[in-house]
Amino acid sequence: MSGFIPDIASWALRGRAEGEGDEQQQQQEPTAQLSEEEVRAKRMARLAALQNQSINATATEPGDKMDVDDGGGVKEPDVISSSSDAMDVDIVDSSTAPAPESMPPKPAPIASKPPPPDVAQKKRAREPLTTAEMAKRLARKKELLLRKTLNITLSSTDSSKASFPDAVRITIDDPSVTVQGISEILAARLSMSPKSPALNTTPAQKPGVIHYLGWCFKRASEEMKELRMAQEKRKKASEGAKKTDATELEEILEEIRKQVVSYAASSLMMPDLFELGIDGTLQLARCLSASALDPTSSITFGLSGPSTSFYSCLCDELLSQDPGSFESVIADTVSHFTKSLSKCDTVLDGGGGSIEGGIDGGGMVIVSGLKELCSHKKAAACLTRVPSFLLPAEGSEKSKERVTPPVPTLPPGASAQQQRFFRMVQAMSAGRSGYLRRSGPALEKDTLLGLVLRIGLPMENPAVSSSFQNAASRTMKDVKQGIEGMRRQLRIYQDKCNELVRALVTAGADARGQVMNWIIDALLVNIGADAMRPDRSKVSNAQTLLNLAVVLLKLCEPFISDEKKSALINPGFASFAEGHGGVFITTGDNAVPRLAENPVMPSEPYKPKNSFIPQCFFFTARALHLSVVSGSSYHMGILRQVNNTAWQLRQRNENAQSDPNFNHILSMQYANEVSLLAPEMIADTLRFLNLTARFLVRIDDSQLALMPEHFVDDICDLTTFISRVEPKTMQGLDLGNIFKMVVKLLSPKYAHTVRNYNLRAKLGDVLYEVYLPPNVDGSSSVPRSVSCDPLTGGQPYLLSDASAQETLAPSLLLLYGEVEHTGYYEKMSHRAHIAALLKYLWESTEHRNAFRRITQNKESFIKFANGIMNETNSLIASVMEKLPEIRRVQVQMANPQQWAALPEEQRETITSRHEENERDVERALPLCNKTLQMLGYLNTDDDIRNLFLLEEMCSRLVNMLLHVLTKLVGSKGLELKVDNPENYNFRPKEMLRDLCAIFASFSSAHEFQVECAKSGYYNTDLMTKSVKTCRKLNLLTGESMELFESLAEKVKTASKHVGDDDALVADAPDEFLDPLMCTFMKDPVLLPTSGTVIDRSTIMQHLLNDPVDPFNRKPLTVDMIIPATELKEKMENWLEEKRSAMSTQGV
Repeated sequence: MSGFIPDIASWALRGRAEGEGDEQQQQQEPTAQLSEEEVRAKRMARLAALQNQSINATATEPGDKMDVDDGGGVKEPDVISSSSDAMDVDIVDSSTAPAPESMPPKPAPIASKPPPPDVAQKKRAREPLTTAEMAKRLARKKELLLRKTLNITLSSTDSSKASFPDAVRITIDDPSVTVQGISEILAARLSMSPKSPALNTTPAQKPGVIHYLGWCFKRASEEMKELRMAQEKRKKASEGAKKTDATELEEILEEIRKQVVSYAASSLMMPDLFELGIDGTLQLARCLSASALDPTSSITFGLSGPSTSFYSCLCDELLSQDPGSFESVIADTVSHFTKSLSKCDTVLDGGGGSIEGGIDGGGMVIVSGLKELCSHKKAAACLTRVPSFLLPAEGSEKSKERVTPPVPTLPPGASAQQQRFFRMVQAMSAGRSGYLRRSGPALEKDTLLGLVLRIGLPMENPAVSSSFQNAASRTMKDVKQGIEGMRRQLRIYQDKCNELVRALVTAGADARGQVMNWIIDALLVNIGADAMRPDRSKVSNAQTLLNLAVVLLKLCEPFISDEKKSALINPGFASFAEGHGGVFITTGDNAVPRLAENPVMPSEPYKPKNSFIPQCFFFTARALHLSVVSGSSYHMGILRQVNNTAWQLRQRNENAQSDPNFNHILSMQYANEVSLLAPEMIADTLRFLNLTARFLVRIDDSQLALMPEHFVDDICDLTTFISRVEPKTMQGLDLGNIFKMVVKLLSPKYAHTVRNYNLRAKLGDVLYEVYLPPNVDGSSSVPRSVSCDPLTGGQPYLLSDASAQETLAPSLLLLYGEVEHTGYYEKMSHRAHIAALLKYLWESTEHRNAFRRITQNKESFIKFANGIMNETNSLIASVMEKLPEIRRVQVQMANPQQWAALPEEQRETITSRHEENERDVERALPLCNKTLQMLGYLNTDDDIRNLFLLEEMCSRLVNMLLHVLTKLVGSKGLELKVDNPENYNFRPKEMLRDLCAIFASFSSAHEFQVECAKSGYYNTDLMTKSVKTCRKLNLLTGESMELFESLAEKVKTASKHVGDDDALVADAPDEFLDPLMCTFMKDPVLLPTSGTVIDRSTIMQHLLNDPVDPFNRKPLTVDMIIPATELKEKMENWLEEKRSAMSTQGV
């Protein structure tokens, strides 16, 4: 092989030769400009000739390896000693080599005076070598260096010589190793056929071109480093000034590094240049992915940093030769990654190595390869420009294309049964709608980041759910171990995803912009993911959105705990359509509601100091809403289903462990908890929510009104969800800003900003679930560190926060009335929480002044008091109706013969109704108890008690109290004595005690006495029986008992005055009577919406529950009412005449 290999080496490396080759040769033989067709024809002809020569050489020399020989039969030992005169580097070969032989004897020195033995030995060692010996030693060093770096040996003939089993034998005309010959040597090695026996070494050669050249680059770099370290040692030993062989060896190593990079670039740009490199981009993809298994041997690992790695140098070389080819190489390499990713569904899958053009390993290995590809910033930027990186633009023709699943075809020779089955499958497939090119499914199937983020541990995947088979019969320890094992794999994969995205966003402004565009697309096409039942033909799967949230949370880490950086979050981003791309649009079907109704949009342009931080913050908040928040709601549904199924099985006396339906639901719960309740993700989420709360507290009111409503809603939903299902993960986290936000938004000042009653009710739930200290009301498992402020010595936020001391008590009283609009069952839960909070605040001296200030806002207090009475009336009516029914069924079931005599269908109906009654009573009685307690302790304050005595409140209060008293101690009281009352939270003695205490506190008030006398519920026997029961059970003592006992006599006196007043107005004209109550009006008012005159107390009570005109249902508020002054004056004159007439008659 004479002149051809240098030719092909020079041609393949033309891009580098023009800058680094022999200048003289360039001057004498300028390169001719050939067309593309001529270049390709010439290259193919040379490649064919090169391959033929390689095959011929292989046929004559089957696998022989070249040995290092000095030509005289004496083989060089593997370990070569160095001397200061001749050699300055030791090259150690770890392969098997012939044993060293003794050197020829040296002439003895003149023995005039024998020197010491050690001095004589040093003199002999420093005797200089001849020029020929030095040349031979240097040649052997070069050959050994070639074996270590290129894994080859050289030979000039086909004669058999001793071979090395780990090296490939190359036959060339001039086997001497020179800097100029490195290119020829590499060309010969790379031109070999993959089937050549010469490549069958032990251990095996690195496969293909890219892996082999990357290995050569790494070995050359290591040898270079060792050479330079040895030189540094000699410099310290003052030997560096002497001429050594290191310079030439360094030049050879440097040339090897340059040539392997150049050949690799040429092979990638022209895949058919070498048969070994026909699939060069696939080889590159596999080499990049191998970094996950052995980072130190990766082509992206550089001894002096990533910029000195083979991959980095290769990218630089491609860019210097042809930027267009660089783009093409990266795009082709990415296509191999996407093809392999499409075959992975979970982190448990093995990957796409089994498919043609695939990459060995699972999703973690593939994503690691992508991350390594992005270690070069230009390559990362190039990746974001591949056509599959983004979805089609909204409104484009391609975005409207629909992808439909393939319809199965009937195989030839199918049987009649198979034909029927296939026709059925075809009919089912015909109804499938597929998905649009711009949609959630397209995002995770057609885009690179979508393919990456869709991989996880989705609970619906059989590989995940099957890990929890027979869940009901397994121990919790076993289940937890399974969950933790899967979480570890998921966490590793998500870390790789984080690294990939971080590499992309740090690759430059263009790449970062492309990533943000992809995130915008992801959020827009998944707008329906927060629905109760998302349409899976339009939105991505839950795992994709969850992984997106995890990645964005990691991008936010640098500014979550840094107040200086978090201050760069500009609230104007939510109103900057060009920046958020429509994610926070305020109009149309996909509008994102704001906190306030119809807020004023900002007039100033959006000019942030930092654009990336607001993007990360707002997009993360939106991603959490579409993923974690929606997932938590779905998980709560699973938990309810698990509990309900278990309860039904217990009622039927069936074994839950053997029930397949229960085991299936329970396995779905555990499978969902793997991803949704991962501790690290929960902690990151809570820290982000605390940052969001700090942001909402910091911004001014006009900006607050423009914030998306779901920001606050998500904070409430997620904190309460985590406090219920995974409270231990909250340990050690600072959530003080969330408390401050809740107090701020609940305050009367912001009651008009946050108009959503359901959202305001959730704010109260957060205070109860998270910040009410443990064991105050129930058995909360939230760590105490969460509810206490470390800056105040561990005092609870509820007591130590200055804003809470100022506004929280009035806010909760207002909220108690507002939750009336949230729904029947929901309001009971909300009010139970508010009652517990109010009791805790009432018992603390820090909030007593705030309670006193409540009386200054009459309107708010009336709403609160109305809520209490509505709630109590409703609960008592429901409970007192259902407890007798429960009692009757218990008695019926206690008689086995009577119960068995009933038809089975009737028994099932009775049982179903009985179970429903029990659930309703269990839900209602706790709130009923707390409401009566709250009425009791609030009315110990004189100012608050006077508000309950207002005309529009007093009659309702009296009727409610007497109604409850009648149910507890009346003639039907025995019907309330159910079995096991504690199971229903039914404590009749405590209820009667609280009730009688309320009567005692109001017994001295004349208004209360009069209303008792007017009430249809009041009778003397009822009050007498109540007093006797209190004394018998010792429910009240001291002054309270005396006041309660005196009430009956006071009511008797008030009844006489009531009778006189009734007689006075008995013949009053109809225009003086209330149109609803048919009673004589005391303060007539005109309703402008209907023109009706009605008593003020009547319409006030009505508007508390329904803000409309009762006569035509038009909207009506208190401030719209007009006093009927003329009618009132007429009525007063009429009364005066009546009193005068009765006085004249002596009545």
